[in-house]
Amino acid sequence: MLQIRSFVFNPFSENTYVVYNDHKNAFIIDPGNFSTEETRLLQNFIEENGLKIQNILLTHAHIDHVLGLQTVYNLYNVPVLLHETEKEILDRNPMDANRFGFFFKPFEGEIQFLKENEVLKLDEDEFKILHVPGHSPGHIAFHNEAQKFVVSGDVLFEGSIGRTDLYKGNHEQLLESIRTKLFILDGDTKVYNGHGNPTTIGFEKDYNPFF
Repeated sequence: MLQIRSFVFNPFSENTYVVYNDHKNAFIIDPGNFSTEETRLLQNFIEENGLKIQNILLTHAHIDHVLGLQTVYNLYNVPVLLHETEKEILDRNPMDANRFGFFFKPFEGEIQFLKENEVLKLDEDEFKILHVPGHSPGHIAFHNEAQKFVVSGDVLFEGSIGRTDLYKGNHEQLLESIRTKLFILDGDTKVYNGHGNPTTIGFEKDYNPFF
């Protein structure tokens, strides 16, 4: 049985997730921890629950979702998994940070690429990789069919969708991604998104004003 712990981190109020199973193996998804206090909170949760981090997963690489990437990588020394198309976005983060008025070093560490429809395993638990571009070119979501949830990053929110005015964003592409990749999931699939409250596929199909 998978469990999910969410943390709201950094000035962008980004949702960082730790997904873990009965074997105490875990993924960290979108490490947005920015301050020492936030890193300590994340680290304490992992230590107190005896979790063993297997990988760091990125739904996408916008700076609010990777502010803690280097720190977490240095702590747990496990590969970072993302879509190959998103590597360009990751590499742009020092420039983006400069626009926000702070310094951000290029990421240094092991990177592995995930592909559309690939199945990522955490012991017996499986996550199907859904490529959902539009908010960013290599944006992916992690779908666990058995427990009916998807970690969707900044694609679909409670009553809203991801912004598309950032570098290589595409509004029509985002809508198409949601229609063809997310809205085909079971209606009671829970959506753990990158900002704000979780929602469900069914609720968004019925009430999201963008559709």
